[in-house]
Amino acid sequence: MTPEISLTRTRTPLPRPDDSSLSFGKVLTEHMFLMDYEEGRGWHDPRVVPYAPFQMDPATSVLHYGQAVFDGLKAFRGDDGTIRIFRAERHAKRLNKSCAALCIPQMDEDLIRRSFEAIVAADHDWVPRAPGTSLYIRPTVIARDVMLGVHPAHRYTYFVICSPVGSYYKEGVKPVRILATDTHVRAVQGGLGEAKTAANYAASLSAQQEAERAGFTQVLWLDGVERKWIDEVGTMNIMMKIGDEVITPPLAGTILDGVTRNSILTLMRDWGLRVSERRVSIDEVMAAGRDGTLEEMWGTGTAAVVSPVGQLGYKGDVITIGGGQTGALTQKLYEAIVAIQYGRSNDPHGWMSEVKDPVEA
Repeated sequence: MTPEISLTRTRTPLPRPDDSSLSFGKVLTEHMFLMDYEEGRGWHDPRVVPYAPFQMDPATSVLHYGQAVFDGLKAFRGDDGTIRIFRAERHAKRLNKSCAALCIPQMDEDLIRRSFEAIVAADHDWVPRAPGTSLYIRPTVIARDVMLGVHPAHRYTYFVICSPVGSYYKEGVKPVRILATDTHVRAVQGGLGEAKTAANYAASLSAQQEAERAGFTQVLWLDGVERKWIDEVGTMNIMMKIGDEVITPPLAGTILDGVTRNSILTLMRDWGLRVSERRVSIDEVMAAGRDGTLEEMWGTGTAAVVSPVGQLGYKGDVITIGGGQTGALTQKLYEAIVAIQYGRSNDPHGWMSEVKDPVEA
């Protein structure tokens, strides 16, 4: 039986931002979820409390050895006013998988899911109402031992914070330019590529800056051994339509098991499309771009749902995909996922979970 979650309301409520002013991650809500772990006692004291800074010793182990994982999901206020979270169970499972990769003790997945619901319920007034807006939910686990020594910590803190976010595409879905790199490496098999951990994002910054200086929006990552097989794009999974086949790299230990990726694969298979999870080389993709069979290419992720690719650069060569416009399948996938998230269409796979009113404590 999972423990009850206590609720302590803030005594200094904050003003709600105007929906039209929202961007991504710059405004935080007024509560947070907390839970602690101690070796021998396990995870305990789940609670929602007023948002406040942490006090940390300079020797806190997460600051030195990087034992930190996180996830990201969203809650949506539907056209009927109901607040729903998209695929909470799968995000809870993935958070635990990331924990396992960094030797962080597992949490009860039902309690993780309930932590999402508890913080959204506490800050339900912060879930924006304007079209395209949502409440971003960021669950995180950090090591809290005070020590200088390389070994798994004995104490951890799990916390969940939220941010109301604006529409990713304020002016409609726009294709981006991406640059494939064979000089930087995101992950290798046996590493942390399939975990959502802080280290992966820190490792991506240098290549991202180089791509931006060259006039591109994102980096297309290749494998870390042969430097030829496509892995991910930026912080998103990648998909492409070559002829009548939709291709995405397989989950082979180096890429994140994206929740949006899984959702889109499910929809396309429901629609009877030919979908392959297989290795695809940058040379195959560039060749398909040159002969015109590369019809569409897009990234998938929580923030954007889909991000169409209009141009792909590699070793000085740049190909334009689909005339640089958003493809028909890319647009259809975006609209289908968004319709489910906002309760405008059927939810045949039960992806949305309704958030109930909070229980005062």
